[in-house]
Amino acid sequence: MNDGGERRFGPLGKALVIIPTYNEAENIEPIVARVRAAVPEADILVADDNSPDGTGKIVDEMAEDDPQIQVLHRKGKEGLGAAYLAGFHWGIEHGYGVLVEMDADGSHQPEELPRLLTALKGADLVLGSRWMPGGRVVNWPKSRELLSRGGSTYSRLLLGVPIRDVTGGFRAFRKETLEELGLDEVTSQGYCFQVDLARRAVEAGCHVVEVPITFVEREIGDSKMSKDIVVEALWRVTAWGVGSRAGRLLGRQPS
Repeated sequence: MNDGGERRFGPLGKALVIIPTYNEAENIEPIVARVRAAVPEADILVADDNSPDGTGKIVDEMAEDDPQIQVLHRKGKEGLGAAYLAGFHWGIEHGYGVLVEMDADGSHQPEELPRLLTALKGADLVLGSRWMPGGRVVNWPKSRELLSRGGSTYSRLLLGVPIRDVTGGFRAFRKETLEELGLDEVTSQGYCFQVDLARRAVEAGCHVVEVPITFVEREIGDSKMSKDIVVEALWRVTAWGVGSRAGRLLGRQPS
Protein backbone atom coordinates (compact mmCIF):
# COMPACT_ATOMS: atom_id res chain seq x y z
CA MET A 1 0.00 0.00 0.00
CA ASN A 2 1.15 3.53 -0.64
CA ASP A 3 0.52 6.82 1.13
CA GLY A 4 -2.83 7.35 -0.57
CA GLY A 5 -1.70 10.44 -2.51
CA GLU A 6 -2.88 9.37 -6.00
CA ARG A 7 -4.42 6.09 -5.02
CA ARG A 8 -7.93 5.17 -6.08
CA PHE A 9 -9.81 3.34 -3.38
CA GLY A 10 -12.36 0.71 -4.27
CA PRO A 11 -15.92 0.49 -2.98
CA LEU A 12 -16.26 -0.18 0.73
CA GLY A 13 -18.66 -3.10 0.78
CA LYS A 14 -20.97 -3.93 3.67
CA ALA A 15 -19.98 -2.76 7.15
CA LEU A 16 -19.84 -4.85 10.32
CA VAL A 17 -19.72 -3.04 13.67
CA ILE A 18 -17.92 -5.23 16.22
CA ILE A 19 -18.81 -4.60 19.86
CA PRO A 20 -16.85 -6.64 22.46
CA THR A 21 -18.71 -7.18 25.73
CA TYR A 22 -18.08 -8.42 29.23
CA ASN A 23 -20.80 -7.62 31.78
CA GLU A 24 -22.50 -4.92 29.73
CA ALA A 25 -26.11 -6.04 30.32
CA GLU A 26 -27.27 -2.53 31.19
CA ASN A 27 -25.54 -0.88 28.22
CA ILE A 28 -25.89 -3.30 25.33
CA GLU A 29 -29.52 -2.73 24.30
CA PRO A 30 -29.32 1.07 24.06
CA ILE A 31 -25.95 1.06 22.29
CA VAL A 32 -27.10 -1.50 19.70
CA ALA A 33 -30.28 0.51 19.12
CA ARG A 34 -28.23 3.66 18.55
CA VAL A 35 -25.94 1.90 16.08
CA ARG A 36 -28.92 0.54 14.15
CA ALA A 37 -30.41 4.04 13.98
CA ALA A 38 -27.12 5.74 12.99
CA VAL A 39 -26.07 3.26 10.28
CA PRO A 40 -29.13 1.13 9.44
CA GLU A 41 -27.32 -0.46 6.50
CA ALA A 42 -24.59 -1.92 8.76
CA ASP A 43 -24.69 -5.24 10.61
CA ILE A 44 -23.63 -5.66 14.24
CA LEU A 45 -21.55 -8.42 15.80
CA VAL A 46 -21.46 -8.56 19.59
CA ALA A 47 -18.43 -10.58 20.72
CA ASP A 48 -19.34 -11.63 24.25
CA ASP A 49 -16.79 -13.18 26.59
CA ASN A 50 -19.36 -15.35 28.43
CA SER A 51 -20.54 -12.44 30.58
CA PRO A 52 -21.83 -13.63 33.99
CA ASP A 53 -24.49 -10.88 33.93
CA GLY A 54 -26.23 -12.39 30.89
CA THR A 55 -25.13 -9.90 28.24
CA GLY A 56 -24.86 -12.63 25.63
CA LYS A 57 -28.39 -13.91 26.32
CA ILE A 58 -29.80 -10.39 25.98
CA VAL A 59 -28.19 -10.02 22.56
CA ASP A 60 -29.43 -13.49 21.53
CA GLU A 61 -32.97 -12.26 22.21
CA MET A 62 -32.34 -9.09 20.21
CA ALA A 63 -30.92 -11.13 17.33
CA GLU A 64 -34.10 -13.21 17.14
CA ASP A 65 -35.99 -10.07 16.12
CA ASP A 66 -33.31 -8.45 13.96
CA PRO A 67 -31.29 -10.42 11.38
CA GLN A 68 -28.69 -7.62 11.26
CA ILE A 69 -27.58 -8.45 14.82
CA GLN A 70 -25.23 -11.40 15.39
CA VAL A 71 -23.63 -12.80 18.53
CA LEU A 72 -20.22 -14.42 18.83
CA HIS A 73 -20.23 -16.39 22.09
CA ARG A 74 -16.72 -16.85 23.45
CA LYS A 75 -15.62 -19.26 26.16
CA GLY A 76 -14.49 -16.71 28.73
CA LYS A 77 -12.84 -13.39 29.45
CA GLU A 78 -9.77 -13.29 27.22
CA GLY A 79 -9.38 -9.54 26.77
CA LEU A 80 -10.30 -6.82 24.32
CA GLY A 81 -7.69 -7.70 21.72
CA ALA A 82 -8.71 -11.36 21.52
CA ALA A 83 -12.37 -10.40 21.18
CA TYR A 84 -11.65 -8.00 18.33
CA LEU A 85 -9.42 -10.49 16.55
CA ALA A 86 -12.17 -13.10 16.73
CA GLY A 87 -14.62 -10.53 15.42
CA PHE A 88 -12.31 -9.53 12.56
CA HIS A 89 -11.87 -13.13 11.46
CA TRP A 90 -15.62 -13.76 11.67
CA GLY A 91 -16.35 -10.65 9.62
CA ILE A 92 -13.78 -11.42 6.94
CA GLU A 93 -15.02 -15.02 6.66
CA HIS A 94 -18.58 -13.74 6.20
CA GLY A 95 -17.67 -11.35 3.41
CA TYR A 96 -17.80 -7.93 5.06
CA GLY A 97 -15.82 -5.15 3.38
CA VAL A 98 -15.58 -2.84 6.40
CA LEU A 99 -14.96 -3.79 10.02
CA VAL A 100 -15.53 -1.27 12.78
CA GLU A 101 -14.30 -1.30 16.38
CA MET A 102 -16.64 0.26 18.94
CA ASP A 103 -17.06 0.07 22.72
CA ALA A 104 -20.28 -1.16 24.32
CA ASP A 105 -20.36 1.36 27.16
CA GLY A 106 -21.51 4.44 25.26
CA SER A 107 -18.11 6.15 25.27
CA HIS A 108 -18.05 5.99 21.46
CA GLN A 109 -20.97 7.84 19.94
CA PRO A 110 -22.74 5.74 17.27
CA GLU A 111 -24.02 8.96 15.74
CA GLU A 112 -20.44 9.68 14.64
CA LEU A 113 -20.12 6.39 12.74
CA PRO A 114 -21.25 7.90 9.40
CA ARG A 115 -18.32 10.34 9.60
CA LEU A 116 -15.83 7.48 10.00
CA LEU A 117 -17.36 5.51 7.14
CA THR A 118 -17.39 8.54 4.84
CA ALA A 119 -13.69 9.16 5.56
CA LEU A 120 -12.92 5.49 4.86
CA LYS A 121 -13.92 5.98 1.22
CA GLY A 122 -10.51 7.62 0.77
CA ALA A 123 -8.46 5.70 3.33
CA ASP A 124 -7.33 2.25 4.46
CA LEU A 125 -7.99 2.93 8.13
CA VAL A 126 -9.92 5.70 9.90
CA LEU A 127 -9.34 6.48 13.58
CA GLY A 128 -11.75 8.41 15.76
CA SER A 129 -9.48 10.93 17.50
CA ARG A 130 -9.97 12.63 20.85
CA TRP A 131 -6.74 14.59 20.62
CA MET A 132 -7.01 16.39 17.28
CA PRO A 133 -8.75 19.76 16.73
CA GLY A 134 -12.47 19.19 17.16
CA GLY A 135 -12.02 16.09 19.31
CA ARG A 136 -12.81 16.08 23.03
CA VAL A 137 -13.57 14.00 26.10
CA VAL A 138 -16.52 14.42 28.44
CA ASN A 139 -16.65 13.65 32.17
CA TRP A 140 -13.07 12.41 32.46
CA PRO A 141 -10.97 13.29 35.50
CA LYS A 142 -7.81 15.18 34.64
CA SER A 143 -5.67 12.21 35.72
CA ARG A 144 -7.35 9.93 33.15
CA GLU A 145 -6.97 12.51 30.40
CA LEU A 146 -3.29 12.96 31.20
CA LEU A 147 -2.77 9.18 31.14
CA SER A 148 -4.43 8.85 27.74
CA ARG A 149 -2.75 11.87 26.19
CA GLY A 150 0.58 10.79 27.62
CA GLY A 151 0.17 7.24 26.31
CA SER A 152 -0.61 8.48 22.82
CA THR A 153 2.28 10.95 22.83
CA TYR A 154 4.76 8.38 24.15
CA SER A 155 3.65 5.81 21.55
CA ARG A 156 3.70 8.31 18.70
CA LEU A 157 7.18 9.57 19.47
CA LEU A 158 8.76 6.22 20.29
CA LEU A 159 7.22 4.35 17.37
CA GLY A 160 7.36 7.20 14.86
CA VAL A 161 3.69 6.93 13.90
CA PRO A 162 2.06 10.21 12.76
CA ILE A 163 -1.17 9.61 14.70
CA ARG A 164 -2.46 11.93 17.42
CA ASP A 165 -4.71 9.39 19.17
CA VAL A 166 -2.85 6.13 18.73
CA THR A 167 -4.56 4.42 21.72
CA GLY A 168 -8.14 5.22 20.67
CA GLY A 169 -10.52 2.33 20.03
CA PHE A 170 -13.16 3.80 17.70
CA ARG A 171 -11.91 2.68 14.26
CA ALA A 172 -13.01 1.62 10.81
CA PHE A 173 -10.87 -0.73 8.70
CA ARG A 174 -11.16 -1.91 5.14
CA LYS A 175 -11.07 -5.70 5.02
CA GLU A 176 -7.97 -5.58 2.81
CA THR A 177 -6.19 -3.45 5.41
CA LEU A 178 -6.72 -6.02 8.15
CA GLU A 179 -5.53 -8.77 5.85
CA GLU A 180 -2.25 -6.86 5.43
CA LEU A 181 -1.57 -6.52 9.16
CA GLY A 182 -0.62 -10.06 10.15
CA LEU A 183 -3.49 -10.53 12.62
CA ASP A 184 -2.36 -14.06 13.51
CA GLU A 185 0.80 -12.54 15.01
CA VAL A 186 -1.05 -10.07 17.27
CA THR A 187 -1.07 -11.05 20.94
CA SER A 188 -1.43 -7.64 22.61
CA GLN A 189 -4.48 -6.48 24.59
CA GLY A 190 -6.24 -3.28 25.74
CA TYR A 191 -4.51 0.02 25.03
CA CYS A 192 -1.66 -1.99 23.66
CA PHE A 193 -3.80 -3.77 21.07
CA GLN A 194 -4.87 -0.45 19.57
CA VAL A 195 -1.28 0.80 19.42
CA ASP A 196 -0.18 -2.46 17.84
CA LEU A 197 -2.69 -2.28 14.98
CA ALA A 198 -1.94 1.39 14.36
CA ARG A 199 1.81 0.86 14.11
CA ARG A 200 1.32 -2.19 11.88
CA ALA A 201 -0.87 -0.12 9.56
CA VAL A 202 1.71 2.66 9.33
CA GLU A 203 4.55 0.20 8.74
CA ALA A 204 2.49 -1.49 5.98
CA GLY A 205 2.19 1.85 4.19
CA CYS A 206 -1.56 2.19 4.79
CA HIS A 207 -3.25 5.55 4.34
CA VAL A 208 -4.47 6.35 7.86
CA VAL A 209 -6.92 9.19 8.49
CA GLU A 210 -8.07 10.64 11.83
CA VAL A 211 -11.45 12.30 12.33
CA PRO A 212 -12.43 14.16 15.51
CA ILE A 213 -14.82 12.45 17.92
CA THR A 214 -16.42 13.19 21.29
CA PHE A 215 -15.55 10.52 23.84
CA VAL A 216 -18.01 10.29 26.75
CA GLU A 217 -17.09 8.49 29.98
CA ARG A 218 -19.37 5.56 30.73
CA GLU A 219 -22.30 6.23 33.07
CA ILE A 220 -23.24 2.61 33.84
CA GLY A 221 -20.96 -0.28 34.81
CA ASP A 222 -17.27 -0.50 35.59
CA SER A 223 -14.36 0.57 33.43
CA LYS A 224 -12.16 -2.27 32.16
CA MET A 225 -9.05 -0.09 32.53
CA SER A 226 -6.54 -1.54 35.01
CA LYS A 227 -2.96 -1.15 36.15
CA ASP A 228 -2.02 -4.37 34.31
CA ILE A 229 -3.30 -2.94 31.01
CA VAL A 230 -1.24 0.22 31.45
CA VAL A 231 1.88 -1.75 32.41
CA GLU A 232 1.49 -4.09 29.42
CA ALA A 233 1.12 -1.13 27.07
CA LEU A 234 4.18 0.64 28.45
CA TRP A 235 6.30 -2.50 28.26
CA ARG A 236 5.24 -3.53 24.75
CA VAL A 237 5.43 -0.04 23.24
CA THR A 238 8.91 0.41 24.66
CA ALA A 239 10.00 -2.99 23.29
CA TRP A 240 8.54 -2.22 19.85
CA GLY A 241 10.16 1.18 19.76
CA VAL A 242 13.59 -0.06 20.78
CA GLY A 243 13.32 -3.03 18.41
CA SER A 244 12.28 -0.83 15.49
CA ARG A 245 15.13 1.61 16.01
CA ALA A 246 17.63 -1.21 16.36
CA GLY A 247 16.24 -2.84 13.24
CA ARG A 248 16.63 0.35 11.22
CA LEU A 249 20.23 0.67 12.37
CA LEU A 250 20.86 -2.91 11.23
CA GLY A 251 18.92 -2.49 7.99
CA ARG A 252 16.09 -4.86 8.95
CA GLN A 253 12.39 -4.54 8.13
CA PRO A 254 9.97 -3.72 11.01
CA SER A 255 8.24 -6.70 12.62
